[in-house]
Amino acid sequence: MALDIQSTLSPCPVQLDPRPVPFRVGLVALATDHTTERDYSRLIDPAQVGVYATRIAFENPTTPASLLKTGPRLTEAAAQIFPGEALDVIAYACTAASVVLGNDVVEKHLNAAKPSTPCVTPSSAAFDAFAALGVRRISVLTPYTVDVTDELVGFFEANGLEVVSSACLGMNDDREMARVSEECVIAAGAEAMHPQAEALFISCTALRAAQCAGRIEGQIGVPVVTSNQAMVWRTLRHLSLTTTITGEGRIFDL
Repeated sequence: MALDIQSTLSPCPVQLDPRPVPFRVGLVALATDHTTERDYSRLIDPAQVGVYATRIAFENPTTPASLLKTGPRLTEAAAQIFPGEALDVIAYACTAASVVLGNDVVEKHLNAAKPSTPCVTPSSAAFDAFAALGVRRISVLTPYTVDVTDELVGFFEANGLEVVSSACLGMNDDREMARVSEECVIAAGAEAMHPQAEALFISCTALRAAQCAGRIEGQIGVPVVTSNQAMVWRTLRHLSLTTTITGEGRIFDL
């Protein structure tokens, strides 16, 4: 039997904090991405930083043509993250798309929805990471096909890095890239390292490479920079947050 109760207003005055969490980061991921959100949540303290993700359509196979299609989708996706409210950082989690589109184009699309917001991509974060590490000569490992890998190598060299070797796994579906085992990532990373390289870059936000970076460094003896690891590191730098992250690569020791 229902009770005859009428709700009343609480006599306690409502008090509002400036924000629910000190910092807020927008993350635009591909609809097929299994990995990026997990890496952000694993590496960033949720008490300090809220990471709010949205997704854009993406059609495999991963080719320059399919990657180019993601550009016009970025503005609407960014606008869906807290409409009318500011973000502290916004990131686009696709390495190959940032290469094919260009980081300036990615920033233009994202800032159309979130003006003046610092933008992070895996490739721009990697460039900053290598600069911070004092590294110029690198080896590259990707899960992509040869043509997509060659485009990435050319983009890196055009941005001041010397790629002394590159290797790829020949894959064209990012959902399968996310299933590559950690053991395979570690073995392929060690195999891809050239003796003249000062660091190793492992590309792709889908690849579960961030959680392997420290172990690969233990084998090859030089820094390992991965797409998601670099994005998290650069995000924290934009926020001016100093936090202790151990075992995830030398970049976090800076």
